[in-house]
Amino acid sequence: MAYSYEPHYFEDFEEGKEFESVGRTVSEADFMMHSALSGDWTELHTNKEYAEDTQFGQRIAHGPMTFVQSTGFVYRSGIVERTAIAFLGMNYMDLPNPVFIGDTLSQTMVVSERKDVGSRDDAGLVVLDVEMTKQDGTVVLEGDMKFLVKTRSSE
Repeated sequence: MAYSYEPHYFEDFEEGKEFESVGRTVSEADFMMHSALSGDWTELHTNKEYAEDTQFGQRIAHGPMTFVQSTGFVYRSGIVERTAIAFLGMNYMDLPNPVFIGDTLSQTMVVSERKDVGSRDDAGLVVLDVEMTKQDGTVVLEGDMKFLVKTRSSE
């Protein structure tokens, strides 16, 4: 089921609040576009014959491509649409399992921290713990994402 949320301001993010993304099926075109953009044409991602002889038995997604899809799920959910000032990074990110062509991914996002930023009164820090899974529930990305998000009073 697809989920779409209204944009959230800093004040709207309560610790423990959970959001769920839509699903998205990974295609061969995704692999090629990521390789073209990044310049990473490693054979494990782009050479079907080579990849068949690896431990995975097929091509796997680039780790950075999986991360980019994760950030895309956050933005596509709508929760930081026009309210995010900046993506500030991650304290940790794990990629415990590979993503293959044909996998359908989705993501759960939980607010783990909301903190005033002493130097700003127009925005605050919001940290989302994210878990991206495949269609069978296998976790392919875990981490936290830090955003600088506008306050209502900044509008």
